[in-house]
Amino acid sequence: MTRDLAGGPVHGTWEPRPAIRWEDSFLTGNGRHGALVSGDPDDDRVVVTHHALVRPDGTRSARPPQLAEGLRALQDRLLAGDLTAAEEFTDGRPLQWVQSFHPAFALRLRRPGARGDGYRRRVDFATGEVTARTHDWASRVFVSRADDVIVQHVTGPGLTLGLSLDHRLPGVPRGLGVGHGAHLTPEGAALTLRARYPDSELAYTGVTLAEVTGGTTALAAPGMRVEGASSVLLLTRVHRHTGEPDVLTETRALRDLLDGTSYDALLDRHLALHRTAYGRVTLDLAAGPAERALPGSELLARTRSPALVERLFAAGRYHLLSASGLLPPRLTGLWTGDWDTAWSGAFTADANLNLQTACAAAAALPEVTEALARLVHGHLDDWRDNARAVFGARGIVAPAHTDGESGHTYHFSREYPLHLWTAGADWLLKPLVDHDETRGARDPRTAEALAELALFYEDFLTRTDADGRLVVVPSYSPENRPANGSWGAVNAAMDLSAARHALLTAAEYHPQHADRRRALAGRLPPHRVNADGALAEWAWPGLDDSYDHRHLSHLYGVWPLEEVTPYDTPELAAAAHRALRLRGAENDSAHGHLHHALVAARLRDADRVGSALGRVLDGDFFHVSLMSAHYPHRHVYNADAAHALPAVLIEALVQSTPHRLVLLPARPGGLPEGRLRGVRTRFGAEVDLAWSGAAARAVIRPARTCRVDLRTPSGGGRPLALVAGEERVLTLGTR
Repeated sequence: MTRDLAGGPVHGTWEPRPAIRWEDSFLTGNGRHGALVSGDPDDDRVVVTHHALVRPDGTRSARPPQLAEGLRALQDRLLAGDLTAAEEFTDGRPLQWVQSFHPAFALRLRRPGARGDGYRRRVDFATGEVTARTHDWASRVFVSRADDVIVQHVTGPGLTLGLSLDHRLPGVPRGLGVGHGAHLTPEGAALTLRARYPDSELAYTGVTLAEVTGGTTALAAPGMRVEGASSVLLLTRVHRHTGEPDVLTETRALRDLLDGTSYDALLDRHLALHRTAYGRVTLDLAAGPAERALPGSELLARTRSPALVERLFAAGRYHLLSASGLLPPRLTGLWTGDWDTAWSGAFTADANLNLQTACAAAAALPEVTEALARLVHGHLDDWRDNARAVFGARGIVAPAHTDGESGHTYHFSREYPLHLWTAGADWLLKPLVDHDETRGARDPRTAEALAELALFYEDFLTRTDADGRLVVVPSYSPENRPANGSWGAVNAAMDLSAARHALLTAAEYHPQHADRRRALAGRLPPHRVNADGALAEWAWPGLDDSYDHRHLSHLYGVWPLEEVTPYDTPELAAAAHRALRLRGAENDSAHGHLHHALVAARLRDADRVGSALGRVLDGDFFHVSLMSAHYPHRHVYNADAAHALPAVLIEALVQSTPHRLVLLPARPGGLPEGRLRGVRTRFGAEVDLAWSGAAARAVIRPARTCRVDLRTPSGGGRPLALVAGEERVLTLGTR
């Protein structure tokens, strides 16, 4: 495995046994294709996935409910105190899930009677390569970012094996129409699997081209058999399509890719993209070499080990990068071995997707931001339909759930009135704005989306309270309800923060409309502090808080926004801190714990950051693959914890806005020494931070000349002048 120079962290993980459960398979991906690699020398299984594989279920043509004509009547009832009025604001449809993400097939290599002497499997985060070895067999697998192909190379003396594409994975639907094809080629053979979905014109087709060196190759239904070979090189792609697939064209493309090249040459082309992206940021917590050398399964049992935190940070960035390309990560990243994927393996934008992509700007992963941008900009037409259908407004409204194909709002129910939620577009656009600030240039696509979001608020924010303040009505705080009301309410804190942020950000991007939009934002009401001294989840008087909930939607102004900070709004920050302390964990979801940690880091509460991290590390949330689960004891495969953990660690150590740098705001006590290298800031600088005990040193490399407010553990702020191209070194204490 790749190791930092001078004995630093190990950038990978390993196991002494093959994966029995698909959840423990090592992962590789290029943001389009994914692979789950079991590494079994007797029956090797590489489960193939692709971001575009979602099962048609009748919702592909679903549209948002046509409710705009009844909006004013609903608003009247809610403002008059009818706390259950929103439960009737529906077109009567039952809850509809989005199309479910699913695996394609398993590429299976059977070697009956194979011996497993000297076995080890590993994944190298710096290369994206998954390997498995015994004394007489080796398998290497990666998914190429350069060539968009799954590449596997199997070597050994006198290889004898059977190769097939096997669709028989857990949960495969009855009625899936499967056809196999195989033919010999000059280099070996080509295998195909075509699967037509039940009751649909849609299908997907996988093609594997095998180049066999030495020995003999013969067809053996449904695949091929190799005897006496020295190596087998496999290239695999999968496509979702209508009509008949052009298998010959795809086979020819794979043959052209293979012509005159080798596994190592294909890997080198991939490394030029993957290694560069992965290596931009590293975390070294001065862990001991003995613990760094442990397999992941043993290290996971040492929940207070700095080596475990190092490895999970590295794995989180690796998996996040590998899952991002055509689209951002799903609830399961880019991987699943089961057709029955929890919550449809969707993109869930009322916390999960947002937490998973939270570190993209600071952790120097613009590939993740671009993947998110593809999802956003590809769905703007559907978001416009949502705004018109539900609210009778111009502009855009994002859904809380999408399968990646449709951006229409149709997943909602009485208990989850997600069609009422208006804050989603602002949360999805926030990382794109952060990216613009980090690189110092504004993406015109982001500017256009912000303008449309502002138009929505101009049309939607028309009702006022007795004091003439604008009212967000109806309003929904995912996925909670007032203790004395129903889910659809008035002036949810998140909706207020999102509306303010959207209008003010659009004003920055479009100065010609700035006065009008700033004036509209200024008419929104302030946050309310309740009788417990906490920032209330609903600013509307009379709505009582429900504290025991996994979501922290009401603290959106603290994180990811900077509307509420200890520096600019100390009294409101204290109320937010009180709200955080009162919040329960409800069902112990990983995303709830890490969301809690992110808010705590912004509020400079190191103990609470450490406690939230500890609940995840102690809760058995991670498989040996270092992909995570939604619940403790590895229940429900889910990428939230894996992908969000790097964001928590970065936020605890370095925070930035376009005008502020905060160093060591909330370092947990369990991390007494370390070095974070390569973090990007939103004022255009790169930061390396090293700390040991009470001493710390920061190296700042600005790409732009600017003046920022510097905050350190030792006290108040001071101005820091930075000149483009001139390195600044800061020495500070941590207390």
